[in-house]
Amino acid sequence: MAPSFDWWAKDSHKGTPVVVKMENPNWSMVELEGPSEEDFLITDSPSRLGRDKSRNKNAKQLTWVLLLKAHKAAGCLTSIATAMVSLGSAIKRRIHSGRTDTETTDIDRENENPTVKTRFYTFIKIFLWMSVLLLGFEIAAYFKGWHFGAPHLQLQYLLATPFGFKDIFDSLYSRWVLFRVEYLAPPLQFLANACIVLFIIQSIDRLVLCLGCFWIRFKRIKPIPKQGDAGDLESGENGFFPMVLVQIPMCNEKEVYQQSIAAVCNLDWPKSKILIQILDDSDDPTTQLLIKEEVHKWQQEGAHILYRHRVIRDGYKAGNLKSAMNCSYVKDYEFVAIFDADFQPTPDFLKRTVPHFKDNEEIGLVQARWSFVNKDENLLARLQNINLAFHFEVEQQVNGHFINFFGFNGTAGVWRIKALEESGGWLERTTVEDMDIAVRAHLHGWKFIFLNDVECQCELPESYEAYRKQQHRWHSGPMQLFRLCLPAIIRSKISMWKKFNMIFLFFLLRKLILPFYSFTLFCIILPMTMFIPEAELPAWVVCYIPATMSFLNILPAPKSFPFIVPYLLFENTMSVTKFNAMISGLFQLGSAYEWVVTKKSGRSSEGDLVSLVQKETKHQRGSSEPNLDELKEEIMQQDQKDKKKRKHNRIYTKELALAFLLLTASVRSLLSAQGIHFYFLLFQGISFLLVGLDLIGEQVQ
Repeated sequence: MAPSFDWWAKDSHKGTPVVVKMENPNWSMVELEGPSEEDFLITDSPSRLGRDKSRNKNAKQLTWVLLLKAHKAAGCLTSIATAMVSLGSAIKRRIHSGRTDTETTDIDRENENPTVKTRFYTFIKIFLWMSVLLLGFEIAAYFKGWHFGAPHLQLQYLLATPFGFKDIFDSLYSRWVLFRVEYLAPPLQFLANACIVLFIIQSIDRLVLCLGCFWIRFKRIKPIPKQGDAGDLESGENGFFPMVLVQIPMCNEKEVYQQSIAAVCNLDWPKSKILIQILDDSDDPTTQLLIKEEVHKWQQEGAHILYRHRVIRDGYKAGNLKSAMNCSYVKDYEFVAIFDADFQPTPDFLKRTVPHFKDNEEIGLVQARWSFVNKDENLLARLQNINLAFHFEVEQQVNGHFINFFGFNGTAGVWRIKALEESGGWLERTTVEDMDIAVRAHLHGWKFIFLNDVECQCELPESYEAYRKQQHRWHSGPMQLFRLCLPAIIRSKISMWKKFNMIFLFFLLRKLILPFYSFTLFCIILPMTMFIPEAELPAWVVCYIPATMSFLNILPAPKSFPFIVPYLLFENTMSVTKFNAMISGLFQLGSAYEWVVTKKSGRSSEGDLVSLVQKETKHQRGSSEPNLDELKEEIMQQDQKDKKKRKHNRIYTKELALAFLLLTASVRSLLSAQGIHFYFLLFQGISFLLVGLDLIGEQVQ
């Protein structure tokens, strides 16, 4: 038998080379050879002694490999433990110093109905407690032998003595199973199927938009003015230089007023053909004085700029713009450019946008895209940049090219004043006055142009509280507008295709259906299917289609590909805020008309800071230096007071309740071996937990 063993050992595989690199830089083990099969054979051949030595050598090497792997595993466990301890301490600190999202001092919320305000949160709490009770019930059933297999339910009935405790439990659980099979599973499965259909329709719409964007890029389609000769633009008064009114509406935004005023005063346009209106709605006297002084300085520099302040601040931004357009001198101007307080247009902004109106009387709006000075500031800013890059690169560009219609973004755009007047002007009936005027202008036959290559820098919200309030307004307002505009859309004389696009695609699919199915499908139905396994969601709904849609969304911002998983989870997390806002706007609930100015930090790009520093000494030569010194002293005192105030975070109860709900459902999914459902619920629950504890973004003052 010995020769046969020798023959087998001779041709056997000698082992797989293993490359091991030590963390210690002083020495390394470059190659180790794993033990071969012959090292474990017992034979009486003369070469046994050599194999024994080889076996001893390989055994030592194997020991070293195991030690190295153990060292590496211990290092990973130590790192994980340290990270968990740090996260736990941060959570404990933030819970101790945080405030709940129900605490507020806003005057606008004082008259809000508290019953309406807490109804949504109460529903989530009830659902959470029910899921916790069901989890305990299911765990008890699991240990008593009621085992489940996914995706089909498999019951293992146990025989026991009559009138025993186990018989009572089994009787209750069997009745619960029959009840959910007959009464709970069918409507839940129907709702799940309906949401899946909506999900597929919205995904197809997203895919069509991406294909349209690809076609525009492939064909290099770009809006070109009919007569956009650069020589005409640079030839002074002989070029196309119509009268342009520039408006900057602002309200208590002392962090950004200087850079925005400086940017518009540096626009390359004949001084006699431009007028800048600073529309200040601030109720803070210090901020008013600062803005007045800034306007006065630029007036001394020769800028054609005016300061306006309303005594009665009705209608928020829409009321501010409406009041400014009622000035008698506005009739002398043909176009109006609008910039929010944190926007910094480049000097050639008007030269790249206004020429598109020339010899084209059908154009009512030219919209530029946004760029962000703080898009890499934190994770929250990066995730916002992904969404907005897709919005401008895909949605606005495709709709502008193929339909000549899109929602006005409220800033960084130039309007033909005639289009504003014929459409009814600015109205104060919703919190999305920009979308309102765009819809009414489109119904009156005006066309829009989107310029993807013209960018205007601005700032992203860096705290979750500011971002949450912004998103609430952006998703509540369209539903208010839809209720108001639906009869006008139906009665309008535009084509049936444009009516279908505006009603179904623009409003219903992208403003109502998207937040509805995102919240209902992934935050309610999915965890419910864990407790009612007779209703199920396929893996392609939970994983594959969302991953594909996230991949398409992130294409316009390719540098953000490492954040594709956090982006997917964060979008589902934000569905709570968007769904709540959509319901508030659709049914005119308490917070539907809430307007909160987005908090800004006053960040600028490096180039803007250099240019402002170069102009600072020249601007300080004005005759108002004593007043400026007094204001600076007052600002320094105020800053000292602000420094004494500790930054705090808010604890968002809705997000926390859903976090515990999803984590509870993930534990339940382990009993059924749900696979991808467990990982999705686990990570989605962690995402809700981080957002609920305000561990994303900056803290607020």
